[in-house]
This record gives sequence, structure tokens and C-alpha cells, in this order.
Amino acid sequence: MSAPPPRAGVVVAAAGSGARFGGLKQFARLGGQSVLARSVLSAAAANAAEISVVVPAGEEERTRRDLEPLGLAVPLHVVPGGPLRSFSVRNGLAALVTTPLLVAVHDGVRPLAGPELFARVLAAAWEHGAAVPVVPISDTVKQVEGDRIVRTLERAALRLAQTPQAFRVEVLREAFARLGGRGEDLTDEAGICEAAGFPVAIVPGAAGNVKITRPEDLAAAARELGDRARPRIGFGYDVHPFAPGRRLVLGGVEFKGDGLAGHSDADVVAHAIADAILGAAGLGDLGRHFPDSDPAFAGADSLGLLESVVARARERGLRVENVDLTIAARRPKIAPEAERMSARLAEKLGVPPERVNVKATTGEGLGFVGRAEGIAVQAVALLWTI
Repeated sequence: MSAPPPRAGVVVAAAGSGARFGGLKQFARLGGQSVLARSVLSAAAANAAEISVVVPAGEEERTRRDLEPLGLAVPLHVVPGGPLRSFSVRNGLAALVTTPLLVAVHDGVRPLAGPELFARVLAAAWEHGAAVPVVPISDTVKQVEGDRIVRTLERAALRLAQTPQAFRVEVLREAFARLGGRGEDLTDEAGICEAAGFPVAIVPGAAGNVKITRPEDLAAAARELGDRARPRIGFGYDVHPFAPGRRLVLGGVEFKGDGLAGHSDADVVAHAIADAILGAAGLGDLGRHFPDSDPAFAGADSLGLLESVVARARERGLRVENVDLTIAARRPKIAPEAERMSARLAEKLGVPPERVNVKATTGEGLGFVGRAEGIAVQAVALLWTI
């Protein structure tokens, strides 16, 4: 079995003029967001290392404004496209600065590609060098010349190609280099690799991976999105007693004073949020994934555990929409650091800071919180299907 694929750079190709749609289809609205924003979210949910978005020249600032509310934690570049797709993809590839080993190229007008599709094609590309998702053809296919049929094609050997398409970076770059100025009329990167002599593996595509080409495609995508879109709500609760001599870390922010007892760094805030996300995703609780009997998690950074939980939810096709939490603590004072805590947590959750609401209460002298014996946190997380 080959090694798991590394995190990939993703080029989102959205530089088309939308002639058949009647306008720039990438900016058409779908479920409250642009088609392009949803395509970028699909890429981000695939645990991308970096994303470059290629748009028509002159539309860069509009694109940045459109994507800014997504609050993506992943580095994002917006670059102008060229006269043909091959030029646009080369521009997007050149914009990636992390030198990834793998790259996925995704149409900016395929807003419903799920993380499982990205995972399939990236794993196949890591093993074979290049891979493309395909779906079978159900209709009879005719070859025509002018207004006459000249041949009926054998559909059993035919497939429809989708994106994302994935490649080892050196394979795609070498394919472009071998073709030089040839192959500019090829409509996808798999075709460029084929023409350059590289084998391309196939993986099962997804029937719901709709490409927006004409206005009726947008209506079909809206129906598909309506079938998929479901909010998921989870509740998390955690409590830790004070333990002198330990660092006090809450929501990734270090406070003065006694820390909390626990197997990890005992960040009770991160633990409660992680449990809320796991609950919404139907993935059990934190102890199931990171047991306190495992020495690997001794003293672990709980923000790292939270980031892992977010990734596991994404694997189920769910993204965090917002989090609301209440910290019950007599000490320390939370309010002075609430905004910094929101920012630290938001970075790991992949949302803007304003979607992480931090509240605090002192317990009014009642119970273990009121006696300053420990800290308790309640968290509610809203997740949405990607």
C-alpha cells in the first residue's frame, strides 16, 4: 500500500467568460454564496495546503471581496487568467508558493465537489502520478458531421471527466513543458498529460458534482444543494480542576495563575468545542479519538487536537459555521482576553473570529466554580454540509 498523500496545493480555474451562461457564471448566487465561493470551500474542505484562484483579468478585487467572508485559514491567492484554460492553470500553478508535491486543479464552476472526491483523486495521483474522476455515460452517444449522424459510439468504453483532477507537481509541470505551445486547445489537464505521454488513472466521480455551464445547470445545482444542505448542532461540556505548577491555557491563550489538571495541556475550552463538533458530526467524543491512556497525547497542544477534529468533520462533508461558548470560572478574568481567544480558536476552526462567541460567568460563589476549585465550559457548535 502506498503512503498517504501529502497536503496538496489547489488551483481553482475560474477565468471563463461564461458565454453559454450569459455572464460570469462563477459569480452567480447559489444558496447565499457565489458558485466560485462554494467551489473554493470545497477545495478548502479537502485539507488543502494552499489555494490559488484564477479569474478573468480585472475581476481580482471583486473575487477577493467575494471570498473574504469565508474566513479561510488556508493561504489564498487570486490571480488573473489567460486567453485559454491552459494559460490560466499555468498562472495558478505559478502562484503556489509552498512548492507542494501534489496539485489538484478544480473548476471554479463545480461548487458541489465533496471532500471524499478530492481524497479519492489525490490518493490515486500520489500513487500513479495523475488521476481524474469519471462517471459513466447513460445515454447513447452519436458522432455527427454537420446535421447528420455518421457513427454510434460504444458507450461502455466512454466516460465523462470531472474535476478535481490531481497530479504530482513534477508530472503536470513536465507535461506543460513537453507540449510547449501545442495542446492549447485541450480542455482539461488530464488531456495535457495524455498528450505529453503520461498515463492518467481514473477514480469514480460523483453524480452530484454539477458543472455550471448554462442557466439550467444552476437550477440543478440548487436542487442538489437543497437535498444535501442540513445544519448539524452539537453540544460540548468539559471540566478540569486546578493543578498548581501547570500552565493555564484557555482557548489557546496562556493566562497567569495555576493551570488545570489533565493528560494534555488541559485546555478545557478547546476540549468543550471539540466535543461539540464531534457531537454534531456523529463522531463520538474527544476521549474516543484521543484517550488519556495514550502517552502520545501527554501534554498535547489542545488546539492541535481541535484542528484534527475539524479535519475529521470535514472528511464527513461538514464545515464549522459558528461556535458559542460559556466559560464558568472564578479565576482568571476571561473578558480581557476574550477577543484574542476568539481569534486563536477561529484560526483552527477555519471561520472568521466573529463566528466564535466567548462568554464568561463566575458562578456567583456557588459550587466548585464559585469556590474557585476548577473551570467548566459549555460549547455549542453549528456545522453545515459542505
